[in-house]
Amino acid sequence: MHTDARTLPNGHLLQGDLCIVGAGAAGIALAQEFIGRSERVILLEGGGFDLEGPVQALYKGEIVGRPYYPLEAARLHYFGGTTGHWGGYCAPLDPIDFEVRSWVPHSGWPITRSDLDPYYARAHPLLDLGPFAYDVPFWQARNPQREPLPLDRAVLQEKLWQFSAPTRFGSKFRQTLISAPNVHLYTHANVVQVNANDDATAVTSVTVRQFDGRELTVQAGRFVLACSTMQNVRLLLASNSRLSAGLGNQHDQVGRCFMEHLEMPGGSAILTRPQSMYLYTYDFGVTPVRAELRLSDTVQRSSQVLNATVAIEAPPTEGEARSTFESMPPEDVELFRQETRDSLTASMRGEARRYDANSVRQQPLFSLYTRQEQAPNPNSRVTLSTERDALGVPRVRLNWQLTRLDKQTMRNLYTTLGREFGRCGIGRVQIRDWLLADDDTWPTLVSGGWHDMGATRMHRDPKQGVVDATCRVHGLGNLYLAGAGVFTTAGSANPTLTIVALALRLGDHLKRHTA
Repeated sequence: MHTDARTLPNGHLLQGDLCIVGAGAAGIALAQEFIGRSERVILLEGGGFDLEGPVQALYKGEIVGRPYYPLEAARLHYFGGTTGHWGGYCAPLDPIDFEVRSWVPHSGWPITRSDLDPYYARAHPLLDLGPFAYDVPFWQARNPQREPLPLDRAVLQEKLWQFSAPTRFGSKFRQTLISAPNVHLYTHANVVQVNANDDATAVTSVTVRQFDGRELTVQAGRFVLACSTMQNVRLLLASNSRLSAGLGNQHDQVGRCFMEHLEMPGGSAILTRPQSMYLYTYDFGVTPVRAELRLSDTVQRSSQVLNATVAIEAPPTEGEARSTFESMPPEDVELFRQETRDSLTASMRGEARRYDANSVRQQPLFSLYTRQEQAPNPNSRVTLSTERDALGVPRVRLNWQLTRLDKQTMRNLYTTLGREFGRCGIGRVQIRDWLLADDDTWPTLVSGGWHDMGATRMHRDPKQGVVDATCRVHGLGNLYLAGAGVFTTAGSANPTLTIVALALRLGDHLKRHTA
């Protein structure tokens, strides 16, 4: 069922068993798990079925740390969420990402990779991916052209990515959810307040507000905030009528350890003899899987660095090696979104052209592109601005900060890659000058992956995180969070597959423990 919440009268009351706030990848994946069950599910989406300027403008915010994408452009505020401009890259986190790593402060999830594996497999059909297989022999058996480079696998290993079409959740699941008799989707239903009971141990309702000031109340037995990372933080901090610091923030953890993937060029490689690079190349709309190179777990431990990969790509065109933050037109979000999608499509098609299967063995020069996790850093955080949006909610204030370990990791990755290419007789690696400097300074070409993560991180100890292993907010018996905000560490993998897997895992938990 579907209702445009703008048609409801002021003071209207909605009641259900489960209320999900946000209809992006996490919220939709969770809602579809309840189709056909006895629970009445209320799914609230702040936008409509298409991008609308006033709604998207609610995501505007203040940037006070390192340069970042305009916040109103980084996430899409309509049904389907940011899957509307998602690139389709999918890979699971690595087992080491979940471990406590003594050299990585604040590392260690309360769950393991094996806990997520069944949900990764279940997420694959939702994302229109192939089999849940991320090992080279599996894919090489299907195509012998996927030949790995002759490297020492004790030092460098392949990490595989699979590619969704990409799936647009807003299109794929719209009719399914609208047709479900026990799921009621409300669009244009922006939640502005999460309301707790007197002792702030449970949530009683959420308040939805329209641009004209009309409000409605949603009551449910359990609530899931499945907004974007920053918007989940925003709602928790702004919901401060019972606790002045906000919900779930008794230990000042909400908003801390905001993370982003560092995605940027770090060097180039020249192959000294012909190599099949088919395994490492990408053809837009055709390639089901490709490999990037990562340091083995053993080397990560001995070198005490973060998890990162290097993509071997076509050499950049003139002017390409710059920060993606530099070309942002924040005054026109719709234009920005279209330019981003056009640019993504063009670059992927460009890769396909340059990496034509007939010439891939003759290509000697490659660009090396980093995809790296960021070390959890409590000083990298999301707080509230003094400015309010059109609905009266304080806007987000982002202070994105990097650490010395982030740069040490990237430098170590490239120097190790260079040594191995030379030792194995594959070729030579040229590292960018700024990366060779043993300091914590960064060039202007620093870019992110559009991956807002952390800030409501998962941890057993409420003094070190916001949610427990089930994604329930510490101290609140019936409030859960979904999305990349719960990531304890980021790994090097794009987050969408893990977001969906965690949502499916949360769905199983909620179904086992009915209210």
